[in-house]
Parts: sequence; structure tokens; C-alpha cells
Amino acid sequence: MNSGSISPHSALVYLLVVIAAVDRDLSDTELERMGIMARYLPVFEGYNVSHMPSAAQECAALLGEEGGLDTVLDLAQGALPHSILETAYALCCDMAVADGDLSQEELRMLEIIRHRFGIERLIAAAIERGTAVRHRLLD
Repeated sequence: MNSGSISPHSALVYLLVVIAAVDRDLSDTELERMGIMARYLPVFEGYNVSHMPSAAQECAALLGEEGGLDTVLDLAQGALPHSILETAYALCCDMAVADGDLSQEELRMLEIIRHRFGIERLIAAAIERGTAVRHRLLD
């Protein structure tokens, strides 16, 4: 099913699906959060949100193949400009905490993406801290 290349917007959707599905539980909250991100974040400007379900299905199909995770990450990395890799990582962090529970699987996947995209540890820590404070609840 590997088409060889995907659009930058599809790459972002693929990454969101990878993070949301890594714990084998794609929640309604996570799906809703994907849609909100695609509708309102500047990085998705010009993206037709109606394409999101098909992009998510394509990603899921690839993930089901042998070596699927590497294929998806290769496609995403190849489609995204270098200047957007930190943004993509930040979106992944937001997706990981969308359901209110950060699993070990999600933490490991964030680490894999961070390494794959060559995001420096200090920058990743700043992004992760920003995510944590953005998603705090009032006591």
C-alpha cells in the first residue's frame, strides 16, 4: 500500500494516528482532538479536514503491514519540511495527553519520534513541559 510519498498535512495526520493508536485504544477524545487540531492550528492551514478520515485509514492500513511503523515514520519524515519537525513533535505530545492519560507506550513512541526527527533533548523537554502546562486542569 506504500504510495511512496504523502502530503505534509497527511504526514501530520499519520503521526497523530500513530500516537493515538499506540496504546491500542483510539478514544473519542483523541479523535475529537485530531479534528480540532486540523481545523484550528496554523500548520493545517489549507487542509481539507474531510480528508482526515481517509488519511487516518491509510495510516492504519500501513501500520498493519510488516514494518508498518517504520514505513509510516519514513513517509512522515520525508513529507515534512525540516522547519516543521519540532511542530510535528509538539502535536504528537498534545495528542499523547489528549485522553488525560499518558501511557508507557505513548512515552516510548514520543521517544522514537524524537530520535527519528533528530529533535534535541533540551528542545524536546521544553516542548513536553509546554504540553504539560497547557493541559493542566483546575483543581
